[in-house]
Amino acid sequence: MSVRGKWRVVETPDHDMAGSASYILFAEDGGEFVLDCLTGSIHGRCQGDAVEFTWDGSDEMEPARDHGWAETLDDGSLEGEICLEDGDDIPFIARRSATSSTAC
Repeated sequence: MSVRGKWRVVETPDHDMAGSASYILFAEDGGEFVLDCLTGSIHGRCQGDAVEFTWDGSDEMEPARDHGWAETLDDGSLEGEICLEDGDDIPFIARRSATSSTAC
């Protein structure tokens, strides 16, 4: 199963960042994410069932960047982590959005 498409973040263990507006989107060449007040643009190719990427954006309106990864699991969910330069590593679990298409 491809990581491409829009995923709704349903859990951020040890962090209170999952909510109705939290998502991660993987397109062919990059994407974007929103986890509460942490937002970013994803850089890199998003192919296959696992991806590593760099990102830049903002954390509570302050510039932020670093890297992350994500992979699909056997149950159809997405597991990954968004890492902040000199900060926290934020694990997440996501489910494919109902309006998402794997053809993007």
